[in-house]
This record gives sequence, C-alpha cells and structure tokens, in this order.
Amino acid sequence: MKLQQLKETIGFLKSNGVINPEIGIVLGTGLGKLVDEISIISEITYADIPHFPQATVEFHSGKLIYGNLSGKKVIVMSGRFHLYEGYNPWEVTYGIRTMHGLGIKNLLISNAAGAINLNYKKGDLMLIEDHINLQGSSPLAFKGAKDFGNIFADMLEPYSKEINVQLNLIATEQKIQLHKGVYASVIGPQLETRAEYRMLQILEADAVGMSTVPEVIVAKQLNLPCAAISVLTDECDPKNLQPVDIAEIIAIAGEAEPKMITLFKEVIKIL
Repeated sequence: MKLQQLKETIGFLKSNGVINPEIGIVLGTGLGKLVDEISIISEITYADIPHFPQATVEFHSGKLIYGNLSGKKVIVMSGRFHLYEGYNPWEVTYGIRTMHGLGIKNLLISNAAGAINLNYKKGDLMLIEDHINLQGSSPLAFKGAKDFGNIFADMLEPYSKEINVQLNLIATEQKIQLHKGVYASVIGPQLETRAEYRMLQILEADAVGMSTVPEVIVAKQLNLPCAAISVLTDECDPKNLQPVDIAEIIAIAGEAEPKMITLFKEVIKIL
C-alpha cells in the first residue's frame, strides 16, 4: 500500500516534468527565501500531489519547487511536516522518500532551533554533527518498512562527514560563524519547561527543535547522504528564561537566513 502510494506520487511528479533532481532541500520555519535564488522550472502545491501530506503550519508555504541552483537541478520542500501537526512518522518523512525516488543524490536540511548551549546565541548557525531522538517514535517502525531498505539503519554517522567538511570550509572562506553540535528533537508544539532545558543540558544537547531527526533517519535507511544546519532563534537558559515570541523567532530566522543560503549555494556547487 505505502509503496504503491509512493510510486503514484513519484509518477505524478515525473509526468509533470520533475526529472533527475540531484539535490533535495528541506526548508525550515522562517527559512523560505532560498527559493528566490532558484531558477524555477516548476512549482507544485502539496495539495495537488497525490498522497502528499499538507503543510498546516502558517509559516510553511507547502510547495515542492523544482529548478536550477548553483548549476544543479534541485528539488525543494518549501514547508515540511511535523509530528505536532498530527502526522505520523511515515507522513512526516514522505517528502524525503519522494525526493529520493525522484533521484536525488544528496539532501540538505535546515531548521529553526533553540540554543541549549549557552555559548551559542540567537541568530547563530549550527551544523548538526549528531542528534538525540526524543520524539518517542521512529519513521522506520511500521509494517512493510523493510520494503524501503534496512530497518536496522546504522546511526554511527547520521550526517555526512564529507558534506560537513565542505560546509565548514565554506563557512571559513565566507567568514560565517558555524558552530557544531548535537540537535535534540522533541515533539512539541509547546516549548520546553525550565526543567526540560536543564535535562537537555545534562544530555549535552546543543540545540533543540521539533523536526529534522525523522528525515535524517529515513535518509540513512535510503543511504542518502545528508547535512543539516540549525538557525538558532532563541536562547534556552533555564536560569534566565524569557517568554518566547514566535514572531521574534521568525524574524531572527529571517535575519540569519542569508548566511545559511550562502552555505547551501556554495556546497551545492561542489556536491
């Protein structure tokens, strides 16, 4: 059933001219401006794609964009899916499986996250080197999951060392500060309590968010090299916790976004 649905989705997109994309990109909350850099060939609303989930979050646009960027064919999810929207892990990662089925060779992911490491400040970027899955679920835990690859996916290196090395080199060349760290993924949508932030510090997480990890687990099952960058939009200091303003988070993501766009554009050239 799931395999058939996926084939129908991929067939629909191919029949609409989405042919041989090389790079897949997932854009996080408040991080949609990369689309302005793309020479767009086609733009398809999620609602028009058979079996595709719908983005329900107001700051996620809900479109699949296919075009040219940095000399490569790219396919971009402008709007991702989250467990907190009521989706199951299969639906949350459906876009990754779709892009892989269309032929992408590398995956780049962005997200907005809170800084647990108090040396990191709002507006900074963090390259994810490892993660902690606190979502209480796995996108590989369903009947028939083995039809898509090894369900016992090895997570020794969930993030591609090769792509991360290139991103670090580009950050140095472009004089962009790029922290490195561990991303903890929670369900949300509520933000964390002081006690939860203290727990995350004990676990040595550097940032926390509500996405990305299921996508990376699926990429690993599919042997799809991926890299992920967090834009840190708030500081999660349990001793000095302030009320969170979502509008401010979106604004900070927008201010930091040009740095992320530069890193993605430059790394796409060499992938």
